[in-house]
Amino acid sequence: MTTDIRLAFAHPEERAEASAGADPRDRISLRGHVVEVEIGAFQQERGQRQRVRLDVVVEVRPHPAPLQDDVDRILSYDRITEAIAAELASERLNLLETLAERIAERILAEPHAMRAFVRIEKLDRGPGALGVEIVRSRAEVPVRAADDGAALHPVVVFFDNASLAAPDLSARLDALQQRGAPVILTVGLPDLARARTGHRPTQRRIDLLAIEQNAWVLAARDPRCLVVATRTEIDWAMKNGRMIVWAPSKLVLDAVDGPKGSDPVALALWLAEHLAAQCLVLHGAATGPAGSRVPVERG
Repeated sequence: MTTDIRLAFAHPEERAEASAGADPRDRISLRGHVVEVEIGAFQQERGQRQRVRLDVVVEVRPHPAPLQDDVDRILSYDRITEAIAAELASERLNLLETLAERIAERILAEPHAMRAFVRIEKLDRGPGALGVEIVRSRAEVPVRAADDGAALHPVVVFFDNASLAAPDLSARLDALQQRGAPVILTVGLPDLARARTGHRPTQRRIDLLAIEQNAWVLAARDPRCLVVATRTEIDWAMKNGRMIVWAPSKLVLDAVDGPKGSDPVALALWLAEHLAAQCLVLHGAATGPAGSRVPVERG
């Protein structure tokens, strides 16, 4: 029991050694890698960066051929730090467990890696370090499905309130479907009074929720419309030929380098650029901001 307790708090390198199998494996490690990141499920953790410390140990097969002092023949330390940086940059996460899983999966995609120990600790959430540790092996990592076709480039569409309420809405949706590309519909703020907080971060959340109310109004106007909030839902809906209405809160708030405000047209443009859309189509009196990386059309 004493040994079990000691190993429970030991560095992942010691844990790896204690649980090693009969086959000899080499180990490389990253100790005390501290980064500042916005992460956490609690409201007070949003909009705040905090320090997290990462310790990673990777077991690798001994290289059968002479190394010849060639860095290309080994799993470089840089691949570990790059895996961490890539997952931190991909999206804002709530859970350390999710981050650890993704880092381990990315590391185990390397041809040399056989088993990964990942420990992540929050350093600023209390008097001690709060963290998680996972162990994953190559055999446990699910194989990612191969790409079953070319990347989908949707048409992103913005409806102002006048066009949203227009009697020819169904005809406009028919014309959009006839383009043959996935269609993602976005809307603006509803013509309704909404709470005013005088506090920019909370007002942004209220505005995003108001936009989502309008998204449900659009969905009620035509049965083809499916309201979605996550990138996974968007990808599934595009692949299955559904007409999407975007509820922006989750993607916008979770984005590492996302839009800072809540202007609806700017949000639509950001989504179009984020998804490498064919174009952004503006219906009604809306005007697009300058400097777009995707073509902007009038509907």
